[in-house]
Amino acid sequence: MASSSYSNSPCAACKFLRRKCMPDCIFAPYFPPEEPHKFSNVHKIFGASNVSKLLNEVQPHQREDAVNSLAYEAEARIKDPVYGCVGAISVLQRQVLRLQKELDATNADLIRFTCSEMETTQDGRRIGEGGGSSLGQSPGFYYPYAWNNDPLGDGFQRGGDNNM
Repeated sequence: MASSSYSNSPCAACKFLRRKCMPDCIFAPYFPPEEPHKFSNVHKIFGASNVSKLLNEVQPHQREDAVNSLAYEAEARIKDPVYGCVGAISVLQRQVLRLQKELDATNADLIRFTCSEMETTQDGRRIGEGGGSSLGQSPGFYYPYAWNNDPLGDGFQRGGDNNM
């Protein structure tokens, strides 16, 4: 027999639902037999009937993206039943904010160290040693938003640090 194993094997959805996989099966292109967990998770969260209805309503060129979104959301819901993928997005957004603050602090340190080495007065004193700003910083020095509480740099003050 020269036929491939795919043509003889039912898709993961039909195998899970214990039914015969027909040639026009709506699930077959998106739930291959090698990925039974993909359909299992989607079925557990959304139900086979709802997924079938959704796939029939979506344009054929958008179905693969729809199935991938359903599979991602289903896996996220199984891991975190309350927040699902929104919880994962929230964690990643907090991580981006934390890393942006760390990057801003590092850039500010780099600028401060570079400026302190380059800027000296005529008599050899560093700026800020005698006179200058009361905070010990160069006049007109801009600290990134981690210190001035202006995360967008648009001049509007926002609420305090939310430990993000």
